[in-house]
Amino acid sequence: MGTGSSKDADGSSHGEGREESLDQAGGQLYVSLKMENYKRKGDLIPHVYGSVPLVGSWDSSKALSMERESASMWELSFVVPPNHETLDFKFLLKPKYSNSPCVVEDGPNRLLSRGTLQGESRLAVFRNGDEVHEYRVFIKADRVSPFDLAASWRAYQENLQPSTVRGIPDVSINSVPIAGAENGSSASLELDLEHYVIPAPSTSANSGLVYAANNAENPRFSSGDGSGNASNSYKDGSFSVDRPATIKEMEVSIPDPSRVYSGSGLVESKSVGTFSPLQKQDGHRGLFVDRGVGSPRLVKSSSSSTFAFDLKLDTETKNSMPAAAGAVAAAAVADQMLGPKEDRHLAIVLVGLPARGKTFTAAKLTRYLRWLGHDTKHFNVGKYRRLKHGANQSADFFRGDNPEGMEARNEVAALAMDDMTTWMQEGGQVGIFDATNSTRSRRNMLMKMAEGKCKIIFLETICNDERIIERNIRLKIQQSPDYAEQPDYEAGYQDFKDRLANYEKVYEPVEEGSYIKMIDMVSGHGGQIQVNNISGYLPGRIVFFLVNTHLTPRPILLTRHGESRDNVRGRIGGDTVLSDAGEIYAKKLANFVEKRLKSEKAASIWTSTLQRTILTASPIVGFPKIQWRALDEINAGVCDGMTYEEIKKNMPEEYDRSRKKDKLRYRYPRGESYLDVIQRLEPVIIELERQRAPVVVISHQAVLRALYAYFADRPLKEIPHIEMPLHTIIEIQMGVTGVQEKRYKLMD
Repeated sequence: MGTGSSKDADGSSHGEGREESLDQAGGQLYVSLKMENYKRKGDLIPHVYGSVPLVGSWDSSKALSMERESASMWELSFVVPPNHETLDFKFLLKPKYSNSPCVVEDGPNRLLSRGTLQGESRLAVFRNGDEVHEYRVFIKADRVSPFDLAASWRAYQENLQPSTVRGIPDVSINSVPIAGAENGSSASLELDLEHYVIPAPSTSANSGLVYAANNAENPRFSSGDGSGNASNSYKDGSFSVDRPATIKEMEVSIPDPSRVYSGSGLVESKSVGTFSPLQKQDGHRGLFVDRGVGSPRLVKSSSSSTFAFDLKLDTETKNSMPAAAGAVAAAAVADQMLGPKEDRHLAIVLVGLPARGKTFTAAKLTRYLRWLGHDTKHFNVGKYRRLKHGANQSADFFRGDNPEGMEARNEVAALAMDDMTTWMQEGGQVGIFDATNSTRSRRNMLMKMAEGKCKIIFLETICNDERIIERNIRLKIQQSPDYAEQPDYEAGYQDFKDRLANYEKVYEPVEEGSYIKMIDMVSGHGGQIQVNNISGYLPGRIVFFLVNTHLTPRPILLTRHGESRDNVRGRIGGDTVLSDAGEIYAKKLANFVEKRLKSEKAASIWTSTLQRTILTASPIVGFPKIQWRALDEINAGVCDGMTYEEIKKNMPEEYDRSRKKDKLRYRYPRGESYLDVIQRLEPVIIELERQRAPVVVISHQAVLRALYAYFADRPLKEIPHIEMPLHTIIEIQMGVTGVQEKRYKLMD
């Protein structure tokens, strides 16, 4: 994915004459600068400054500090903005403690043009009075993608050694904070971080405090008289739906990320951001999807139209395919299923035993599809049952040999299905039908009701981990309205176990129609997805999402960069440095992250490629830092660098009519709209869903509004108006109970 160039102090070069290929490779220009001196003494710290704002703008007070990589090596790495791909810079030494003048290296400026170092390589020589300091210099550059950057630090965490992608270091990793680090924070916080907690808005992401099914759609029938308005009434066994004659089946194995191996196979892909069309057999092409580990092997099944994908694990060899590539590989399924966007209505019908995470999966999928702009609603049959028949039904109500109970449960399922199809006819797009649907006769009933109205895809959740099942059962007793009036916890626990046993006696796995099976996926430690007879744009996006989601609890911290000089001037866009207040916030943020994530060694810091976020993250040590171009602020186009007053004065049509009329869809001339930002943020959302460790996202107002709206399940139309104040941290806690929010205000 592009070639790199580098020169070292010995004059040897790598990649000379490749400027054209590097320039055309795509992605972001990544630059790594290193200085080495085995005899360094005193308190002089290596820095970099130059003509581009990213490296100091020839202002020594704004020079970027290099970070200690080893006892003798100092390193600085960054991604260069596309309009600043010619770097004119020099190294300098700054005193650590005193106010003594900086020492600038001798000789002409160093020039790096589109990844190629111009002129001869040389040592960095510094003259400080009678002392002469010499450093060996190493400069490397290459084109990388955000997925490469993410891959590097994840591979580092798994292998416990600095990682490279295609032979270059893709991210600067400070694996261990250095005592008394030069860029450490002097703006300390109170020991108790709760001191900085502020109330979250009433519309914040606190769905984790509410039983997820209660957030589903309300039934259209009146709960007062208990009468139903379903257009049809069905009993188990009323209809029979034959299995299609042609089955397209795909099985995807998701290995445990803690056991990363590679195996030999007929086809193997180690390319980041690509997928491999596997060998064609009988006119069919197979696709392999995983979370970035393992290598596929194509296995021909007994059916000529069926392919399965297996993972043969080699315990001797570590896999070299970086984990972040899994998101891209998973996207290959969606891309393969692309084509014209369908106008057909889609029903995702959950299937599975109780306590298998169906409602959690339904709520999460609903939130994702809504955020992408698809009109989606969650219909929970349990909510219908409680409203029509009451919440305090014993386990006997759910027996397979209880005809009255079965008829009552089928009745509420038909009511919910009727409501969902009616809503679709009124303009709805995707309905998530949440119930056990554990028998073939029940599913046949639903398929018959959906004929001519919507396409059904069954989503079956299977879990064989007794610890997870036990945890889910206990959460169910604590949160479900079915047991809200049960004062005896143990009695409720036993009743639910009896209910579960009743379902297990009659359970029939899905084998009919179009389906997605999630097998042991909820733990986040491997698993398997089986996909049968799936095609189309939306089903592809759904598979993509489900491959990458899990229930591992972890916090995600969202914060805007520290106040910039353009913020002070009231100008939008730009790429200025931090103001004095912004620099103070950067230090306080570093102090906060150190206290909040002190035991989270696998955490990471994500920033945009704009210097105000990079500088805000600079004082944070001990965590890998990853720059995403997708996290850059909304592109203001021709309005970049202007104040709103200037826009109003010079472009009144844009300000008063277009932008105010529809801020969500308004696109700056030659710039972006909020909807554009959402589209480019989808890979970031997928990566955040994939993470099992905390992530700190330092970005910009429009971008964070869009990210926050995803976690808080806010309507698209509200995104441009979400409050996102400076110098405030929003902590999103993700886990099995949903999404919860806490806010910290570090500065006024």
